[in-house]
Amino acid sequence: MGSSLAQRALIAVTLCGMAEAAFAEAACAPERVDLRWQDGRESFSVELADEPAERSRGLMFRESMDLSAGMLFVYESPRRAQFWMKNTLIPLDMVFADATGLVTRVHANAVPGDETPIDGGANVLYVLEINAGLAAKLGIAPGAELRHPSIAPAMAVWPCAE
Repeated sequence: MGSSLAQRALIAVTLCGMAEAAFAEAACAPERVDLRWQDGRESFSVELADEPAERSRGLMFRESMDLSAGMLFVYESPRRAQFWMKNTLIPLDMVFADATGLVTRVHANAVPGDETPIDGGANVLYVLEINAGLAAKLGIAPGAELRHPSIAPAMAVWPCAE
C-alpha cells in the first residue's frame, strides 16, 4: 500500500521538526558551541579557554583535531583580539564574535607556525577556532550568530533559552 503525497510530506515535516528539537536539546552545553546563519547551522564540541593560561596555550602542539571539534576562547571583557600560530601544528579558521555572539570577522586558513599577528578587530569577546577550511565550506561568515552558555542571555542575538 503506497503512501499519499500528503502523508509523505507530514512525515518529512515531522522528521525535520524532530531534528530541530534534537538540535535545540543538545544546544547550550558548556562543551558545545552552536552557530547559525542564513543558509545553515552547525554545532561544535569545544574545549573552553576562559582563563589566561588556557587562552595562552590554545591549541598549541596538537597534531590533529576532530572535524566537529574546536576551541572557544572567552574573554572577561570585549577587546581587540590578536592571535598567532606559534607552536600550532594544525591549520585553523578563527571565528571572532562580539559580546552578543554576532560573528564580526572570520580569518580563514591560519598557517601553522606563523607568528604574524591575526587581528580579530575591536570588541571581540569570543573566538572559535575550528579546522581550516570549515568556515568557507559551511558558509560561516560575518553576520552568523554564535550561541553558548557564556553569552549573557539578555545580550545574546541567539540566547540559549530559545
